[in-house]
Amino acid sequence: MNRPFFKKKVFGMSEQDLAGTAANGTANGQPTVGLISQYVKDLSFENPGAPGIFQLQGQPQIDVQFNIGAAQLGDEVHEMVLKIEVKATVEGQVAYVVDLSYGGLFAIQNVPAEHLQPFMLGEAPRLVFPFARRVIADAVRDGGYPPLMLDPIDFAALYMQQIQAQGEDGQPIGNA
Repeated sequence: MNRPFFKKKVFGMSEQDLAGTAANGTANGQPTVGLISQYVKDLSFENPGAPGIFQLQGQPQIDVQFNIGAAQLGDEVHEMVLKIEVKATVEGQVAYVVDLSYGGLFAIQNVPAEHLQPFMLGEAPRLVFPFARRVIADAVRDGGYPPLMLDPIDFAALYMQQIQAQGEDGQPIGNA
């Protein structure tokens, strides 16, 4: 069986450790989820009004949008990508734009299919959000502005709202 290079260490354990865990019955057949890796997949920072924008005194208006995508990469490996787009304007002029795609690679074993989507679109983004938040704060700070500290997002509640909305109108939902 071909195994991807990142399967050598899952949950901070070697394959031998994982085999021993299954042999003694503690993880055999039990649902397990582990974060293999997290990474910046794509990052863009634009500062189109610099340096003139720094002369403006108004409070910036910040618009934040996000999207969540998930894909299965192997039998037990899934990728979740949290895309965050931020646009700040001051007095009608664009101060900065940040586009971040932040990925998480998850090892998922013995999780029932009906629980996989809620995990990947609700819980997985919650796990990586603090790290994506830091990347955005650093990018904005490095662009010459005060760091932007995004408020925490309840991804599970948003996922449940989408499921309820889908049930009400019968239309399939896209990613969050």
